[in-house]
Amino acid sequence: MNSRFITTLSPAKNSEEAHSLIERVRKEFHDADHHVTAFILGHGTSQVAHCSDGGEPSGSAGRPTLAVLQGSGLGDVVVVVTRYFGGTKLGIGGLVRAYGDAVRCTIQDVPIASKIHAASISLIYSYPLVERMRQLVSFHNGQIRSEEFGLEVAMIAYIPQKDLPAFEVELAELTKGQVKLNIIEVVEILLPIKNRY
Repeated sequence: MNSRFITTLSPAKNSEEAHSLIERVRKEFHDADHHVTAFILGHGTSQVAHCSDGGEPSGSAGRPTLAVLQGSGLGDVVVVVTRYFGGTKLGIGGLVRAYGDAVRCTIQDVPIASKIHAASISLIYSYPLVERMRQLVSFHNGQIRSEEFGLEVAMIAYIPQKDLPAFEVELAELTKGQVKLNIIEVVEILLPIKNRY
């Protein structure tokens, strides 16, 4: 009988969120033999990376799991690989491959996003412009946060900072200068990456 591996991958903004997921998985699969964990938080010189072999032989599970995460380019992420032992010993090399493959397979199927700075903006415009304004936001990699329909349409959207100057130029052309853009604040958002491979 073979061992069964279950991989849980989740975003984590800080170590509290990472440890919270780890504990939740341990409770959910409380009867499992091993819970191998790894996480990467932050970026650059402030990046924190951590791994645990979860009871497997030293260096056979945690480090390979972390290595796959680091090689993926993902950040602010935590992974737990839960193993139900099936009776066949895999040896160090087999464990390295099994845990690495479990994480690799999961990462391939996960949608990813890039963290960017964006302007949170508000726009007020007339009904005939609804579809064209949605298209304009989409064209500039923006995200519509809300639309309210009263006498006029009030939209709040995020526009990546790098796209904001071009967005403003096209907004002025589209509306002949009638719609004014109001910047509410600059925030950090996750922008989905469309063509990953």
